Amino acid sequence: MARKAHASETPATQWLKAHKVAYTEHLYDYVDHGGTAESSRQLGVPEHEVVKTLVMEDESARPLIVLMHGDRQVSLKNLARQIGTRKVAPCKPEVAQRHSGFLVGGTSPFGTRKAMPVYVEASVLGLPRILINGGRRGYLVGIAPAVLVDLLGAKPVECAGAE
Repeated sequence: MARKAHASETPATQWLKAHKVAYTEHLYDYVDHGGTAESSRQLGVPEHEVVKTLVMEDESARPLIVLMHGDRQVSLKNLARQIGTRKVAPCKPEVAQRHSGFLVGGTSPFGTRKAMPVYVEASVLGLPRILINGGRRGYLVGIAPAVLVDLLGAKPVECAGAE
């Protein structure tokens, strides 16, 4: 199946352009519940380099974003302890969509509807390049991980659990 070489703009790509971030575009055929395993398979990249954007909330229902390797889970206990809150849990899909402005499966940390604190698994920052959602299902952007800290203000945490 022929893929388009270029995706139309999203709030995420508008944000990246406004901040003069160099990025590459990677389109794939979105599969419901395929997650990063599906995108990494189609794009021929290690799942460890595909970073998922997870919208979560603390015990007061305040939203936050966690950026994690595609092949790892978030240890909610470790995350809560490191960010100084009692509890962290994933948002329901409709709540995540309301906070981010993106459909679940197409959530990007860039250009979100609501400003939220962003946390990134520290080991992600050691990769030479990452693929992360570009604001649409079936669309990843390749960027230098330093962008997450330098421009997004992501705080490094160590909360990776086994897949």
